[in-house]
Amino acid sequence: MDNKEIVRRVATEPWTGNFDVIEELVADDYTGYDPAMPEPTRGREGVKEFFNQFIAAYPDASMTIEGQIGEGDWVATRWTGTGTQKGDLMGIPATGKQVTVSGITISRIEGGKIAEEWTNWDTLGMMVQLGAVPAPATT
Repeated sequence: MDNKEIVRRVATEPWTGNFDVIEELVADDYTGYDPAMPEPTRGREGVKEFFNQFIAAYPDASMTIEGQIGEGDWVATRWTGTGTQKGDLMGIPATGKQVTVSGITISRIEGGKIAEEWTNWDTLGMMVQLGAVPAPATT
């Protein structure tokens, strides 16, 4: 399995309930950086907690891989996530609103497993779609 497939599987399969892919393809000492999260995600259990937090809020969540570029041990992935907020997330009570967000994750593969990731995604766009913050003014 090539590095892009490793990243693709970990990015999409947990949303469908396959957490075994985390055990199989995420390193023991994984570290994930996301400016929307208060602390880095650490280890396989941290990855599972991350997914569980979002799946609890968006039980119908899905992830679409829009494109990937791989070079050596590095993979850059552009993705789009959608879901309907039916549970609390980041202090925002369930709204019943559907959201679509996009982001980019850069992954470093080591020994056939994801060792580190850096993610930036449209957190503000999600908050606007949920009504948690006002939409930016237009001129």
